[in-house]
Amino acid sequence: MIELAEVFCRFAADYLSAHGASMPPSHRRAIEDILNCRTAALGGQVWRCEACNTEVFSFHSCGNRGCPKCHTAQTQEWLERRQAEMLPVPYFHITVTVPAELRAVLRAHQREGYGVLMQASAAAIIERARDPRYVGGTVAVLHTWTQQLHFHPHVHGLVSGGGISADGRTWHPARRMFLLPIKALATLVRGKFRALLRQKCPDLVIPDAVWHKRWVLHVSARGKGEQAVLDCLARDVFRVALTNARIVGLDNQIGGCEFWFFFKPLFYIE
Repeated sequence: MIELAEVFCRFAADYLSAHGASMPPSHRRAIEDILNCRTAALGGQVWRCEACNTEVFSFHSCGNRGCPKCHTAQTQEWLERRQAEMLPVPYFHITVTVPAELRAVLRAHQREGYGVLMQASAAAIIERARDPRYVGGTVAVLHTWTQQLHFHPHVHGLVSGGGISADGRTWHPARRMFLLPIKALATLVRGKFRALLRQKCPDLVIPDAVWHKRWVLHVSARGKGEQAVLDCLARDVFRVALTNARIVGLDNQIGGCEFWFFFKPLFYIE
């Protein structure tokens, strides 16, 4: 099987020479980590069997979330930590997609833009949920790519079908198959995103027509199974953009890929 590290070994130096100045530090770090993963560059450790004294040397892994060698163990570890946080209640899956007209803005201002997208989505969900008619709490995940590796920033949120009162004594359940009004939520996300982006990037000029574009939101009930919910979210959190299994050939053409980012706020609302 061809590994992503082999691709980087052949082409990363030339690619970084041509495009490295415009790449975010996290992308350059991902390339370096993947190249060094499970090699002498990161060192290693010796495992010894106490029964037969057989010794096995193991190189250290890089632990980078973009590394196809490391994500399986990370997924399981993350799942185990999150299981203790899940509530025995129904959950809803919300997806917030940025209009195509804003993708270039996010790509050029990734640190500020991705943070604003997460904040705006979470704040809008919380604000709508505080309405006496709608309640919830959320864990959110940011994706910046599709299966075809096209730049397509969007947020996945798992929202509990209910919320706890301020005094912590009363649980307010949501309706069985309905959480929040989608059109109203989409408008609120767009407004909060615009306001937050203006605060973070006051010199950024975006045509007014962009703010009239419709944001696409989807909400689906996920049922009460905590494991099914966690499995769904874990795949979104730790799925790397390009796994070794997806590489079908290696030629002499320089290529590239997008790396993803993750931010996990957890909110409890009234």
